[in-house]
Amino acid sequence: MFTLAWGIAMAEADVALKALDEKEMLRLYHEMILIRRLEEEAAHLYQQGKIGGFLHLYIGQEAVASGLLSVRRPEDRVFTAYRDHGVAIASGIEAKFVMAELMGKATGASKGKGGSMHLADVDLNFWGGYAIVGSHMPLAAGMAMADKYRGDPGVTICMFGDGATNIGYFHESLNLSMVWDLPVLWVCENNQYGMGTSVERASAVEEMRQKAEGYEMPNSRVNGMNVLEVRRAAEETLSYIRENGTPYFLEVVTYRFQGHSMGDPERYRESDEVDQWREDDPIGMFRTHLVDTGVFSAEELSKEEELVDREIEQAVEFAESSPNPPPEALFEDIHAEE
Repeated sequence: MFTLAWGIAMAEADVALKALDEKEMLRLYHEMILIRRLEEEAAHLYQQGKIGGFLHLYIGQEAVASGLLSVRRPEDRVFTAYRDHGVAIASGIEAKFVMAELMGKATGASKGKGGSMHLADVDLNFWGGYAIVGSHMPLAAGMAMADKYRGDPGVTICMFGDGATNIGYFHESLNLSMVWDLPVLWVCENNQYGMGTSVERASAVEEMRQKAEGYEMPNSRVNGMNVLEVRRAAEETLSYIRENGTPYFLEVVTYRFQGHSMGDPERYRESDEVDQWREDDPIGMFRTHLVDTGVFSAEELSKEEELVDREIEQAVEFAESSPNPPPEALFEDIHAEE
């Protein structure tokens, strides 16, 4: 488990907390709750047979997407892997469009054709979730290269899991990003497991950031259960990339409270381990801190949670009442338009 105690981390984050206005803090809290509630409802709908295919939940990792993307600029591109629902919301996709996509409806973010692992919205500069492990990393490098070639100011933010750090796509992409000085923020969401295999059983090093050392890439590690720490790290690393025009590797240590996917029996980890990590629930801890520091009262946050509950109810109603894609939609969006 991540060794940085929450109390110490939150004390260090007080500066970041004071730098935020109340509106932004409440927005962060709302977004994290929204991600959690959407995932819980998605699991329920999956069990009812209303969502098919694979379903990888982001429960426990909410602080990563919310903290990281809260400081990105509109011109910054975002790529992620298949555990993408929370990243989609943090990128600006409305919950109703995420839910509709999960249910395969024509009103979904990807018109009902992508499902859980392929949410995307190019207009929001969210270039999608990708089902094949690490396959999006060369694409992110290519996007960053295009921005540099055109002289555009954006940074490409590429998120991936710890399991992706052991494959060729990862090493090729990191290497070229250093060789060509590409403006990429490589973000490893280290949730301790690649499917059912723990980090220590699959990787020669336990800290994923060490793998960036082989390419002389600057790197750091942050507590991914602390939304303010993630946000501060994102500010610092994005500023570094904008100033230097070179890549940076950020390892965010987090934990998924649910299985790898809905069909995961979770025989590879003990319940005591999960319970220990749940003590550092990113939402619960952020809520406690906001109340203890007097930023918001418990009643104010409870009202915000009620707003989220209604938003999720409306998202489900929207998705269930939306039409299925027509058969002819199979032949649409095959080629990109000029």
